[in-house]
Amino acid sequence: MTLNWGHKMMLVFLVFVGGMSYLVYRCVKTNYDLVSTDYYKEELSYQQVIDGESRANQLGNKFHIAQNGNELVLQLPDEMRNTTVKGNAWFYYAPDAKRDRQITLNTNAAGEQTINSSQFFPGRYTVKVRWESKGQQYYSEEYVTIH
Repeated sequence: MTLNWGHKMMLVFLVFVGGMSYLVYRCVKTNYDLVSTDYYKEELSYQQVIDGESRANQLGNKFHIAQNGNELVLQLPDEMRNTTVKGNAWFYYAPDAKRDRQITLNTNAAGEQTINSSQFFPGRYTVKVRWESKGQQYYSEEYVTIH
């Protein structure tokens, strides 16, 4: 069977329409998570983040997080030892907002907090920590890969 130019043109058109339909379907089904649903409000208070990060950078050492077996160990700077600390740690997972976790800080006298890592999906998280101590607000970020 031979195809004349009209049949070939119709075949090319159908392949093109099918390809475009597939691309539209994929675009509609793709999930686009924003970093924050209330980004405008957060943008207005971003100066507090800048100031908190500046204060945290002036401390003797930095906030640190590491995985030790099935535990995540958050270590605040040495200046936070034996002080009352209030704040939270946001474990931000960029590819999927459903994996984000918010943890309230409850550090011991050494400025450490242990968190069970089984409540997290494996992957690379950005840990954004905001805390307050002695009337000063601090902010720090660090990456951690949870296995």
